[in-house]
Amino acid sequence: MTQLDVLYRYGVPPTEAGMLAMARVREVYGVRALTLDEREKTVRVEYDATRLNEPAIHQLLRRAGLDIVEKVTLYTIPAPVEAPAAAAPPAAK
Repeated sequence: MTQLDVLYRYGVPPTEAGMLAMARVREVYGVRALTLDEREKTVRVEYDATRLNEPAIHQLLRRAGLDIVEKVTLYTIPAPVEAPAAAAPPAAK
């Protein structure tokens, strides 16, 4: 089992019917957790990548009525650090 998280930002807060539909998303085989942060307007879904993929999670949330605005990057890969240049030998006089 491979567990992944995906984080989405939404625009309009979900209605009561939307919240009930999102509760049913938790019942989908492969969805492990669904966390809604009303202050940040984000929803985080933890899922089993051997059962589902990110586009399927996105579609489940959209069908539940959530107004998804964007996918939030959870982390970025830092650029490789270049080794410092070797000190040049002093010039001969």
